[in-house]
Amino acid sequence: MEYNKSVVNRLKRIEGQIKGVLTMIEQGKDCRDVITQLSASRSAVDRTIGLIVSMNLEQCVRDSIENGEDTDKLVKEAVELLVKSR
Repeated sequence: MEYNKSVVNRLKRIEGQIKGVLTMIEQGKDCRDVITQLSASRSAVDRTIGLIVSMNLEQCVRDSIENGEDTDKLVKEAVELLVKSR
């Protein structure tokens, strides 16, 4: 699967958020502020996982339809990936 630039950009933003959290910890910032930033990072990771799974599912479904194959298994696998990521 090819990942588009938006996925890479999302991951770079997440990387920046995590680096920011590390800086906050090193500076002894308040626990609530650190947890808030970690929660935001986790949400960003979750959204990125959803995006990657949906992009992959879309391509796999297209390929399966072109080959005359059933897509039920692909959808189940995508749902399992999303559930597993939680």
